[in-house]
Amino acid sequence: MANRADEVEQFIAELEHPLKAEIEAVRTAILDSDASITERIKWKAPSFVHSGDDRATFRLAPKGIFQVILHRGAKVKDTQGFAFEDDSGRVEWLAPDRGVVTLPDAKTVKAKKAALVKLVVRWMKATAT
Repeated sequence: MANRADEVEQFIAELEHPLKAEIEAVRTAILDSDASITERIKWKAPSFVHSGDDRATFRLAPKGIFQVILHRGAKVKDTQGFAFEDDSGRVEWLAPDRGVVTLPDAKTVKAKKAALVKLVVRWMKATAT
C-alpha cells in the first residue's frame, strides 16, 4: 500500500522480538486505519507520521515489552491550550503531550489492539491541528 515504507518492511523482517507478530499486527492496523498515516524508521523503531510530523513511535526495547509512545514530534511544543482526553485508561502520561502505552505480552496486545489503534488515530488527528 502507498502508506507503507520499504525501510519499515525491512526493519520488521529483520526484527528479533518475542512480540514480533503482535508488533506487525498493530503496525498494519494503524496503517490500514487511515491512508493519510505514513511510516518511517525514527529513533531505531517504526514511527507513524501524520501532517508531516512523527506522532506515535514504537519502543521495542527492552526485548520483552512493546510500547507505543504518543508524542507531537521531535521538538518540544508549547502545551498551553493543548488537551487530549484519554478514554482508554491505558496511557501513562509523562507530559501533557507525551504518553506511553505499555503492552507487556501477546494476550494484552490482542485484547487491546482495536482500542489502541483507535487511540492512536484520535491522537494523530488531535495533534495535527
